[in-house]
Amino acid sequence: MSPESPQYWTPNHSFDDGNVAGERGTRIVLLITAITMVVEIAAGWWFNSMALLADGWHMSSHTLAIGLSALAYAAARRYADDPRFAFGTWKIEILAGFASAIFLIGVALAMVIGSVERLLAPQDIRFPEAITVAVLGLVVNVVCALILNHAGEHSHGGHDHAGHAHHGHDHAHGHAHDRSAHHDHGHHDLNLRAAYLHVVVDAATSVLAIVALLGGMLYGWNWLDPVMGIVGAVLVARWSRGLLRDTGRVLLDREMDHPVVAEIRDALASHPHWPDAPRIVDLHVWRVGRNRFAAIVSVLTGDPTITPTAIKRALAPHEELIHVSVEVNRPQDAA
Repeated sequence: MSPESPQYWTPNHSFDDGNVAGERGTRIVLLITAITMVVEIAAGWWFNSMALLADGWHMSSHTLAIGLSALAYAAARRYADDPRFAFGTWKIEILAGFASAIFLIGVALAMVIGSVERLLAPQDIRFPEAITVAVLGLVVNVVCALILNHAGEHSHGGHDHAGHAHHGHDHAHGHAHDRSAHHDHGHHDLNLRAAYLHVVVDAATSVLAIVALLGGMLYGWNWLDPVMGIVGAVLVARWSRGLLRDTGRVLLDREMDHPVVAEIRDALASHPHWPDAPRIVDLHVWRVGRNRFAAIVSVLTGDPTITPTAIKRALAPHEELIHVSVEVNRPQDAA
């Protein structure tokens, strides 16, 4: 086949304009976490408290992880206009989220090892002091979780498909738009989610620790503390697995099961002015922003009215497609 020259279509806006609210919230949480870490380590050293020291060093691991999220936002913003990044710098944030997920799996493993050691070799616990530390950690993490949740609610999401009417395109495709309006197009911020997950994990382990310590102090169930540690590790592993899956999907460009792929097929198959719909012979879709996609579309058709320009117009209502390359092949060219 001798395909017509491919045409490239890129609307006049960036692939991803960052998440200002998410970056601001992450920095605030980083500051709170770092201050808490320093206070706990200093107090533990001054009062010779192993419980405070242990929680302070534990808080340092979350400070490192949340700092990674903040650094990813800063790096993505700094290099946003660097032409060496063909599709923008958004995936720097995804890479940070992926690294955080791996870090969380390491935390879960350390929790299991520490809990098993405590089960095999029980140690005396200073319950009042330990409960105070756990409550302090819970309060700090609840505050941080609320900050990050607020940042997530105020960060930009995807486009409202119902708002495509202002483009003036033929709305015989309206059924696809209405359906896609109810899809979750994955516009959530995975970097912000990674920071939020670290905070929630710490809050959950604080709750489990308080329950275990109360059980030990009131009923002498010292074994409950390491058992709750194992339960917490399982929760951490499950949550980190979901984050690892979602960030890995983006990094590996595994998007061909995304609803936008079906929308592309529907838009070309149900066009009212094309009696013989073009046959899609090659289609590649991958994510280049929170709710931004690039696509390569190659079709086979004998209809002379179906040109690269016509196809890109048919796809124009789908605003999440911000970079499209179209190739049209003719049957006679195969001879």
